Amino acid sequence: MRRGVEAVQAWSDGEWQVRGIPGGSGTKTYRCPGCDQEIRPGVAHVVVWPADGRGDLTDRRHWHSGCWRARDRRSPGIQRSRSAPRYG
Repeated sequence: MRRGVEAVQAWSDGEWQVRGIPGGSGTKTYRCPGCDQEIRPGVAHVVVWPADGRGDLTDRRHWHSGCWRARDRRSPGIQRSRSAPRYG
């Protein structure tokens, strides 16, 4: 399976290892913590985990690429039920 290039990015909440996942490599559905929406199989996205070396596989999170880039401009993630309005 082909994976994107791994990089370390510094954000206000620490350093994160970031790996791009090409659209053809995604085979599962994930939930983006940035928007609480699904990332469907075949959609390009990023997977991130703490760069401090203390985490394990359970610390990895899959994000939409745009949500990851906008994470400093968003309010904290709010878990919504499926029937809740998206905004408001």
